[in-house]
Amino acid sequence: MFSPLTPLDWKRRAVKYYPEKKAVVDEEKVFTYREFGERTDRLSTALYDAGIREGDHVAVMLPNTHYMLESFYGICQLGAAMVPLNYRLNGTDLEYIIKHSDSKMLIVDEEFSGPIEEIEANLSLEQIIVVSVEGCNSRLKGVDYEAFLDHVGQNAHFPEVEIDENQLLTLNYTSGTTSKPKGVMLTHRGNYMNAANFMYHLGVTHDDVYLHTLPMFHANGWGGVWAITAVGGTHVCLRKVDPPKILNLFEQQNISLLCGAPTVVNMLINDPKAKETNITTRPRMATAGAPPAAALINRAQEILGLNMIHVYGLTETSPFILYCEWRKEFEDKSPEEQATIKARQGIELAFNGETKVIGSDGEEVAWNGEELGEIITRGNVVMKGYYKDAEKTSAAIKDGWFFTGDLAVTHPDGFIEIRDRAKDLIISGGENISSTEVEGVLYKHPGVMEVAVIAIPDEKWGEVPKAIIVPQAGANVAEQEMIDYCRDHMAHFKAPKSIEFVDALPKTATGKLQKYRLREMYWEGPRKVN
Repeated sequence: MFSPLTPLDWKRRAVKYYPEKKAVVDEEKVFTYREFGERTDRLSTALYDAGIREGDHVAVMLPNTHYMLESFYGICQLGAAMVPLNYRLNGTDLEYIIKHSDSKMLIVDEEFSGPIEEIEANLSLEQIIVVSVEGCNSRLKGVDYEAFLDHVGQNAHFPEVEIDENQLLTLNYTSGTTSKPKGVMLTHRGNYMNAANFMYHLGVTHDDVYLHTLPMFHANGWGGVWAITAVGGTHVCLRKVDPPKILNLFEQQNISLLCGAPTVVNMLINDPKAKETNITTRPRMATAGAPPAAALINRAQEILGLNMIHVYGLTETSPFILYCEWRKEFEDKSPEEQATIKARQGIELAFNGETKVIGSDGEEVAWNGEELGEIITRGNVVMKGYYKDAEKTSAAIKDGWFFTGDLAVTHPDGFIEIRDRAKDLIISGGENISSTEVEGVLYKHPGVMEVAVIAIPDEKWGEVPKAIIVPQAGANVAEQEMIDYCRDHMAHFKAPKSIEFVDALPKTATGKLQKYRLREMYWEGPRKVN
């Protein structure tokens, strides 16, 4: 009577019960669940005919298109593992990942094929499949995706595979900064449980229309690639983050749910079109990737009417391990107080396992909102380990617990709140200063669009905080004004000692700040960490 836990079974269910329901919208293309199921089955057949078998790895470098969605199901239902690639990486990193992952084939979007063209001669791939894009002219020696599917015709036939829920479903690589990218082994069971959390805690229903603003390559779209299919919801694809287009899609497609990093939220609320847009659907938006400032959440809810939901996790945990549960008693609080609560990472989700904050003595910190410790977790969603790297696996998973590297406190109600990444904590004259706390204060200033706070060297204190600010368009702000503003709103020793104004901050493909790149301008030696 045992049935393995795999998110692949949800496609079977969706095709069975919602065959004529709109499954995927990708620009002008629209596919029902029956059509989506047929295309994924044809992809599986074509891959099988090309030699892909259970246990093989297939790399995929695609933006958020229907091709990417098809790849998740078409590859994995063969018992093979998908290796989602970040299309913003350079050729050197892509070559390392493709080789290290033992990928036998690659599916790539023509628009992003440049780095692959540079390294193609160094790869030993059995075949490259290219998704054609109008206006692009790739030099890759590959077969066209649609021709690859047409080769098998309309009748797909591939052998049914008996899935082990603990086998590899996807191999997701972390971004390499000071070291090589690590391959995170995520299983069928882990993806299933994470997607179940996605469904339950984000309130996903059959009538939801989900906009893929979050890159699907990032932790499998946080589980959205599986969860929306599970309930027969509608996937709306988005090739790239384009704020005016997103704001238009809210009304055009009746978007009810989306996910994105705080920087994406910031882009939306600061787009000129935001003040002109009347969003009647009041979409729910889950945000994670970096601790969001309460002021940012407040603006998103006031300006766009978004219902913000804060979640937290890592690629190594599939990724969700905490969410900010909204309770009825919070409704009586002011909008500012509500936003402060929503900025917390929150409590354990229902299906992931146990998460807590421990001090240097290994014991759980007091629930007083003050004692600082590291977030650790164990349970259903933790990775199997790092691919071909037992040493880094052992360093990350100790005594059955995964150590996140995030420093946090636990409030009296059990809500966990991150104060900083261990590597981003500023220790000035023996005092701990949270860079996210300083950022949270600065985000309340009307002249600040984006901000990053880092440690810089100081002869007297060892290190002190510095703020790098992207000002609002037309804002007339000065360094001393920003410093004084911080001193008026927090302990003086925490205020930045210097301010720099810039046009943009360095970010990853998923919108996460790359503070290590900012630190590199000021540090040489031990403090220059990723």
